Amino acid sequence: MTDTSANTGVVRESFRGTAILAYLLFLVGWPCLHLSTIVGLILAYVQRGESRDTIWESHFSNIIHTFWVSILIAVLLTPLYFFGIGFLGLAIVVVWFFYRIIKGLIRALDGRAYS
Repeated sequence: MTDTSANTGVVRESFRGTAILAYLLFLVGWPCLHLSTIVGLILAYVQRGESRDTIWESHFSNIIHTFWVSILIAVLLTPLYFFGIGFLGLAIVVVWFFYRIIKGLIRALDGRAYS
């Protein structure tokens, strides 16, 4: 099967739309107990393999990385909640999470790679 430039443009737009949707699902996830965040994560995993060697791979990798690092740090901070320090760490993680997701969304809207 031959890949024409017209088909490549459609596929790249599909990746762009999926990346934007995944970022939006991550942003909506905070008030929705992260149910939509899980959907965005699944979309990122599915599309990352198909988007190899495109700028969109960096977006899907960013989404996956942001999710797992946030979860890991939140779990590691759990014992610190008993001392009142965990809430400060959680606030830092939340700011970092939103920074990475908003930065990625802006770059996806502009059609640029995450990096």
